[in-house]
Amino acid sequence: MPEFLDVCLEAARRGGQILLDWQDRFRAREKASRDLVTEADVAAQDAIRAIVHKAFPDHDFLGEEEAADRKAQGLNPIAPRRGEYRWIVDPLDGTMNYVHRLPGFAVSIALQRADDVILGVIFDPIADECFIALRSQGVTLNGRRIQTSGCLRAAEALAAVSFSPHVTRESPEITRFVNILLACQSVRRMGSAALNLAYVAAGRLDVYLATSVAIWDVAAGLLMVEEAGGAYAAIDGSPLVLERPEFIAAASLPLRNELEKIVAG
Repeated sequence: MPEFLDVCLEAARRGGQILLDWQDRFRAREKASRDLVTEADVAAQDAIRAIVHKAFPDHDFLGEEEAADRKAQGLNPIAPRRGEYRWIVDPLDGTMNYVHRLPGFAVSIALQRADDVILGVIFDPIADECFIALRSQGVTLNGRRIQTSGCLRAAEALAAVSFSPHVTRESPEITRFVNILLACQSVRRMGSAALNLAYVAAGRLDVYLATSVAIWDVAAGLLMVEEAGGAYAAIDGSPLVLERPEFIAAASLPLRNELEKIVAG
C-alpha cells in the first residue's frame, strides 16, 4: 500500500500543479450546455496517467477525458476491466469553478482492487489540502486524522447537493432538492463532487446528495466518507453500484436513513 500511495500522491500533486499552471492560459470550449471543459483537463490527465503507468504498467486506467472520447465514439464510457487493479481518475473535478476562477476544484484519484476501492486521494491545489483515505486505515487531511461530524438529525445538518447541467424544472432532482432544503438546516451547491465528499469526511458538511455524477467524480470520496465514520447508499437505500452513483452520503447512519425517507417524499 505505501508504494501505491506514494504514486497516487505524486500524480495528484502533479495534476494539481498543471491545473494551476494552465489557469492563466486555457481556452474554454463548450462540451455540453452549461458544462465547460478546458485543455487543462487533458494535460493533467496525461501527466497523471504517465506517472501511474510508469510505476504500474499492467494496471487499468479509467479517466474522465478518455471516457468522454469513448462516449463520443458510441462506446460504453467505462472500458472493460482487464486486470485486478484499476486507477479511477478525475483530473479536474469542479470544472465550472475552475473556468470562472472560483475556489473549489480538485484532482481526484482512486485505486480499485477487484470491486473494492482501497485508496483515495483528493487534492485541492488552491487550498493546498490533500485528503487521503486508505481502506481500513482511516482518513487524513494534510497528515491530520479526520472524521465526520457525527450529525444525527437532518434538522441540524448542513447539506450539499449536485444537479445535472441539463436539469429542468420538472426534474426529480428539483423535487429532491426542495425536500432537502425544507428538512435540513442549510443547503449548499458547491460545484465539486469530490470535495463535497471530502468535506463530509472532514465534518465540514453533514450530507451530500448526488444523482448526476460519474464514477471518477466520487470513487475516492466515497471511500473517505466510509473510512471517516460516515455512511452512504443509493438513493433508494440499496447498496450503491459505483458505476451508477446516485446516492446519499452522510455523517452518520441514522442521518443517512432519515435523508432517504426525506428524499423519497
